[in-house]
Amino acid sequence: MDRFVAAERALRTAAPHELLDAVRAVLAEQYGAQDVELFMADYGLTVLQPVSVLPHTLEPVSVHNSPAGRAFGSQEPYREIVDSSRTRLHLPVSVRGDRLGVLSMTFPDNEAAGRWETELVGVADVLGHEVVVAERDTDLYLQARRKDRLTLAAEMQWQLLPGRSCSRPEYDLGAQLEPAYAIFGDNFDWSATADHLMLYVTNGMGEGIEAALLTNLAINALRNARRAGISIADQAALADQAVYAHYQGRCYLSVLMFDFDLATGGASVVDAGSPQLLRLRDGVVERVDFEAQLPLGMFEETDYVTQNFQVEPGDRLVFVSDGVHAVASPRGESYGDVALARAIQSTRLLPAAEVPRAILRELTGHRGRPMPDDDALIVCLDWKGRPVDR
Repeated sequence: MDRFVAAERALRTAAPHELLDAVRAVLAEQYGAQDVELFMADYGLTVLQPVSVLPHTLEPVSVHNSPAGRAFGSQEPYREIVDSSRTRLHLPVSVRGDRLGVLSMTFPDNEAAGRWETELVGVADVLGHEVVVAERDTDLYLQARRKDRLTLAAEMQWQLLPGRSCSRPEYDLGAQLEPAYAIFGDNFDWSATADHLMLYVTNGMGEGIEAALLTNLAINALRNARRAGISIADQAALADQAVYAHYQGRCYLSVLMFDFDLATGGASVVDAGSPQLLRLRDGVVERVDFEAQLPLGMFEETDYVTQNFQVEPGDRLVFVSDGVHAVASPRGESYGDVALARAIQSTRLLPAAEVPRAILRELTGHRGRPMPDDDALIVCLDWKGRPVDR
């Protein structure tokens, strides 16, 4: 355990931009590890990008068919046998269910990987927390996440997000935006307390930087109201006023808002626009409709009312923007008519964090071309319910 304490201390005292150097040095000294590399998942969740400084940059590796990608997808350590004497250990780097990347290292002794694996999982966990903290002071890890250049609108949208996945005893969350490097209007937000989860799925009108500015205004207005401790109906009303005051009805934003009680599964809902919800329960996919209300900012001083909704342990909720459910195939069939339910069924065994990307791949096949006409958002919520012992 002294080895782990030394590794933890080295990471916590390292400069933000020197975390990789620190983990390399301490793993070599304390565990005999070699060729230590940190890979960050790119925005599109297609490759793992190495955190290295030019001219020593390594090639990215696939999320889908590489040993490091296997550890990332399963969120479990994976041992790769290099040869008769060497083993490469790949460890997921995550923070409270938000999957950041993979820490990989080689051991000259095949038994060493197994002997130290449990402690090294803890080291990877500490590294993940330190990366999140370090991102306040350096761009190194954010730069490593991109395999292509982000548009300005996409940069604004990704910085606005709470993360891409989250896990608690009561639920698992996963979300993804596409096109990852050119997203502009769609967004999601969540926040949890001891007893509540608030979840927003938004669909802003317009394109490019104008859509991103609208969404930024609306999301920050919702957060400002939420942090004042008021109900989601009043949050919607205050955000509606903020958007209308700026745009005078020329631009508006659709939002689907939930306030879940973690103890009971009961939820208050405000449906103000186009995002849709589909529920997988007992093997059956069905669309859940709410009473539609006006989008935020369409008219001055709109009043919003909540509706009640109940979620049960084992339910999977899939939220989609109109860039998903309204997409037409070459034959004119909307994705939300049949194909979306089929995609939800086909991904039912995947964890919540994997579902959005898997459905977006199916959407690309349905569309018949790689580039979409509109941005697309999918959020997956797996509801487990509060454990009895709590």
